Amino acid sequence: MSNTPQTYANHAKFTPLYHFFTSPLALIFLVWSITRFFKVPSYDTGYMLVGALAMFGVVSVSRLSPLRAQDRIIRLEEQLRYQRLLPAALAEQAMAAFSPRHYIALRFANDAELAGLVEKVIANPAMKGKEIKQQIRTWRADYFRL
Repeated sequence: MSNTPQTYANHAKFTPLYHFFTSPLALIFLVWSITRFFKVPSYDTGYMLVGALAMFGVVSVSRLSPLRAQDRIIRLEEQLRYQRLLPAALAEQAMAAFSPRHYIALRFANDAELAGLVEKVIANPAMKGKEIKQQIRTWRADYFRL
Protein backbone atom coordinates (compact mmCIF):
# COMPACT_ATOMS: atom_id res chain seq x y z
CA MET A 1 0.00 0.00 0.00
CA SER A 2 1.36 3.38 -1.00
CA ASN A 3 1.50 6.41 1.29
CA THR A 4 0.48 8.66 -1.60
CA PRO A 5 -3.28 9.38 -1.56
CA GLN A 6 -5.02 7.99 -4.60
CA THR A 7 -6.68 10.59 -6.84
CA TYR A 8 -8.05 10.88 -10.37
CA ALA A 9 -4.61 12.01 -11.53
CA ASN A 10 -2.75 8.96 -10.21
CA HIS A 11 -5.30 6.11 -10.11
CA ALA A 12 -4.32 4.41 -13.38
CA LYS A 13 -1.62 1.81 -13.10
CA PHE A 14 0.85 0.59 -15.67
CA THR A 15 2.45 -2.82 -15.44
CA PRO A 16 5.88 -2.10 -16.96
CA LEU A 17 6.58 -5.67 -18.06
CA TYR A 18 3.29 -5.82 -19.97
CA HIS A 19 2.84 -2.22 -21.16
CA PHE A 20 6.44 -1.41 -22.08
CA PHE A 21 7.95 -4.77 -23.00
CA THR A 22 5.70 -7.73 -23.81
CA SER A 23 2.88 -5.93 -25.59
CA PRO A 24 5.09 -3.70 -27.80
CA LEU A 25 7.33 -6.65 -28.70
CA ALA A 26 4.34 -8.80 -29.66
CA LEU A 27 3.00 -5.97 -31.83
CA ILE A 28 6.39 -5.34 -33.46
CA PHE A 29 6.77 -9.07 -34.16
CA LEU A 30 3.29 -9.19 -35.70
CA VAL A 31 3.93 -6.17 -37.96
CA TRP A 32 7.35 -7.54 -38.93
CA SER A 33 5.83 -10.95 -39.74
CA ILE A 34 3.09 -9.40 -41.89
CA THR A 35 5.54 -7.28 -43.89
CA ARG A 36 7.93 -10.21 -44.26
CA PHE A 37 5.10 -12.48 -45.46
CA PHE A 38 4.05 -10.02 -48.17
CA LYS A 39 7.62 -9.23 -49.25
CA VAL A 40 8.81 -12.86 -49.33
CA PRO A 41 5.75 -15.14 -49.43
CA SER A 42 6.66 -18.70 -48.47
CA TYR A 43 5.65 -21.46 -46.11
CA ASP A 44 8.26 -20.29 -43.59
CA THR A 45 7.03 -16.70 -43.52
CA GLY A 46 3.44 -18.00 -43.40
CA TYR A 47 4.27 -20.12 -40.35
CA MET A 48 6.01 -17.13 -38.79
CA LEU A 49 2.91 -15.00 -39.39
CA VAL A 50 0.64 -17.62 -37.81
CA GLY A 51 2.99 -17.79 -34.82
CA ALA A 52 3.02 -14.00 -34.52
CA LEU A 53 -0.79 -13.90 -34.62
CA ALA A 54 -0.94 -16.58 -31.93
CA MET A 55 1.57 -14.74 -29.75
CA PHE A 56 -0.26 -11.45 -30.13
CA GLY A 57 -3.54 -13.20 -29.25
CA VAL A 58 -2.04 -14.81 -26.15
CA VAL A 59 -0.55 -11.50 -24.97
CA SER A 60 -3.88 -9.72 -25.50
CA VAL A 61 -6.00 -12.38 -23.81
CA SER A 62 -3.56 -12.66 -20.90
CA ARG A 63 -4.32 -9.03 -20.11
CA LEU A 64 -8.01 -8.83 -21.00
CA SER A 65 -9.23 -11.94 -19.14
CA PRO A 66 -8.10 -10.78 -15.68
CA LEU A 67 -9.48 -7.29 -16.39
CA ARG A 68 -12.90 -8.76 -17.20
CA ALA A 69 -12.84 -10.79 -13.99
CA GLN A 70 -11.84 -7.68 -12.06
CA ASP A 71 -14.71 -5.73 -13.65
CA ARG A 72 -17.19 -8.42 -12.58
CA ILE A 73 -15.91 -8.29 -9.00
CA ILE A 74 -16.16 -4.49 -8.98
CA ARG A 75 -19.75 -4.72 -10.26
CA LEU A 76 -20.68 -7.14 -7.48
CA GLU A 77 -18.99 -5.04 -4.79
CA GLU A 78 -20.70 -1.89 -6.00
CA GLN A 79 -24.12 -3.55 -6.19
CA LEU A 80 -23.73 -4.61 -2.56
CA ARG A 81 -22.60 -1.10 -1.67
CA TYR A 82 -25.61 0.43 -3.46
CA GLN A 83 -27.99 -1.85 -1.55
CA ARG A 84 -26.37 -0.75 1.71
CA LEU A 85 -26.15 3.01 1.03
CA LEU A 86 -28.87 4.01 -1.43
CA PRO A 87 -32.65 4.03 -1.13
CA ALA A 88 -34.01 0.74 -2.45
CA ALA A 89 -35.67 2.31 -5.51
CA LEU A 90 -32.50 4.16 -6.54
CA ALA A 91 -30.35 1.07 -6.04
CA GLU A 92 -32.70 -0.99 -8.23
CA GLN A 93 -32.72 1.71 -10.91
CA ALA A 94 -28.93 1.82 -10.92
CA MET A 95 -28.57 -1.94 -11.12
CA ALA A 96 -30.98 -2.07 -14.06
CA ALA A 97 -29.44 0.83 -15.98
CA PHE A 98 -25.69 0.72 -15.32
CA SER A 99 -23.04 -0.77 -17.52
CA PRO A 100 -19.70 -2.00 -16.20
CA ARG A 101 -18.05 1.34 -17.02
CA HIS A 102 -20.52 3.12 -14.72
CA TYR A 103 -19.80 0.80 -11.80
CA ILE A 104 -16.06 1.06 -12.34
CA ALA A 105 -16.10 4.85 -12.38
CA LEU A 106 -18.49 5.24 -9.46
CA ARG A 107 -16.48 2.96 -7.19
CA PHE A 108 -14.23 5.94 -6.47
CA ALA A 109 -17.09 8.13 -5.19
CA ASN A 110 -17.25 8.38 -1.42
CA ASP A 111 -20.39 7.29 0.39
CA ALA A 112 -21.69 10.85 0.92
CA GLU A 113 -21.76 11.83 -2.74
CA LEU A 114 -22.65 8.43 -4.21
CA ALA A 115 -26.43 9.00 -4.35
CA GLY A 116 -26.09 12.30 -6.23
CA LEU A 117 -23.70 10.85 -8.77
CA VAL A 118 -25.86 7.75 -9.27
CA GLU A 119 -28.83 10.01 -10.03
CA LYS A 120 -26.72 12.00 -12.54
CA VAL A 121 -25.59 8.84 -14.30
CA ILE A 122 -29.13 7.42 -14.42
CA ALA A 123 -30.29 10.71 -15.95
CA ASN A 124 -27.44 10.65 -18.49
CA PRO A 125 -26.47 7.01 -19.18
CA ALA A 126 -24.17 8.08 -22.03
CA MET A 127 -21.66 9.47 -19.51
CA LYS A 128 -18.24 7.95 -19.91
CA GLY A 129 -16.14 6.72 -17.02
CA LYS A 130 -13.71 9.61 -17.32
CA GLU A 131 -16.56 12.15 -17.08
CA ILE A 132 -17.98 10.43 -14.01
CA LYS A 133 -14.61 10.25 -12.26
CA GLN A 134 -13.95 13.93 -12.94
CA GLN A 135 -17.18 14.86 -11.12
CA ILE A 136 -16.12 13.11 -7.92
CA ARG A 137 -15.18 15.72 -5.33
CA THR A 138 -13.94 13.46 -2.53
CA TRP A 139 -12.03 10.49 -3.89
CA ARG A 140 -12.63 7.10 -2.30
CA ALA A 141 -9.31 5.44 -2.89
CA ASP A 142 -8.80 1.84 -3.89
CA TYR A 143 -5.98 0.97 -1.50
CA PHE A 144 -5.57 -2.63 -2.50
CA ARG A 145 -2.55 -2.07 -4.70
CA LEU A 146 0.29 -4.41 -5.47
